[in-house]
Amino acid sequence: MIRGLARSGLARSGLALSGAALVAACGSQTARVVSSEPPPVTAPLSTSLVTAQGTWAIAVMGGSAASGNNFWQLFVRPAGASRWALVTPQGVADNGGLVAAGAGKSLAVGFRPSQNLAFSPLATSTDTGRNWTPGLLDAGLADTPGAIAVSPSGRILALLQDGTIQAAATASAAAAGQWTSLTTRNALAASAQGRSCGLAGVIAVSFGPNKDPMAAGSCTRPGVAGVFTDAGGTWRSAGLTLPGRGRVQVLGLAATAGGNAALLQAGNSLLAAWWDGTRWTVSAPVTAGRVRALGFGADGSAWALLGDGRAETIGGAGSAWQALPPVPAGTQVLVPAGTQVLVPRDTATLAPDAGGSYDALAVAGAKLTVWRLAQGAWAQAQLITVPIQYGSSG
Repeated sequence: MIRGLARSGLARSGLALSGAALVAACGSQTARVVSSEPPPVTAPLSTSLVTAQGTWAIAVMGGSAASGNNFWQLFVRPAGASRWALVTPQGVADNGGLVAAGAGKSLAVGFRPSQNLAFSPLATSTDTGRNWTPGLLDAGLADTPGAIAVSPSGRILALLQDGTIQAAATASAAAAGQWTSLTTRNALAASAQGRSCGLAGVIAVSFGPNKDPMAAGSCTRPGVAGVFTDAGGTWRSAGLTLPGRGRVQVLGLAATAGGNAALLQAGNSLLAAWWDGTRWTVSAPVTAGRVRALGFGADGSAWALLGDGRAETIGGAGSAWQALPPVPAGTQVLVPAGTQVLVPRDTATLAPDAGGSYDALAVAGAKLTVWRLAQGAWAQAQLITVPIQYGSSG
């Protein structure tokens, strides 16, 4: 087990893997798929999610990515608690970004490749990040917040850089590097369902209400959203269509207690959709443009920070988008924010609480400020200084 709070930097003693595994992983970079279609739109890795353990937030801190001084961090606010803690797993370079997913009392975190790290180490925790169990994915995770999914049964899905979807039966199997391939981007695109939608790329994996694997991406056929389910090895369309909306791109897909929630972009419109395993409920659109960051709550709620500085939030199935007042200049990302509230300057992410409200997490270098809404105004609730080792990635 790995104990204690995290320190970002190059690989040290923490998530140590065997020499044989490291050699094998470093020599197995996966080639990217070449396509004539434009790449699917993906959201940045900064995000937030809710599990039985609590609320988690991922944000990038430090300095310039060009200088290798961008270090991704994982924070948690345990269920029932009001304060956040830094819990980034130790011992692996995280300059390439972190992706996370959870179900029940398990959270899995994956490290994206960066610099000399050509594969994606994993870590799982069942005690709000106090201890981490290391794992190995002998390939690189995709550059999307939906690259990992965890089922209540413990099964884990991983979306790779080339669009391959792999699965591990349990966290223990993932820790042992025991992964099997479910499908590839090319195979899914060549299937009858993939050809029907003109699948151009895969950006997220999840599990449906029946615990079957799901995949989502971008389609070139107007009005069709690329959401698929795997039933016994046969991938089928989940039937999500938006007639008259032009080309639809799935930005995010998440499991909820009763089904799934998705965020979709069609032209300059942003929509939310909810699936109960049988039918989809689609929200009215909101004008969006570029989406800078997004995240989901456990109840099917979602939030998005837009390129023009606006922020939008939406509740569960059947809800309508709620616009937040304009976010100040310098806002980086949101992690679920409440309705009709102002996001403080330099907010890096938003995070929901059990009552449906939001904290705003703001980043400035190595400092993370937690803002909390009280009596209609934001008040500083906490300041966390992250021990970043500038220059350690050079």
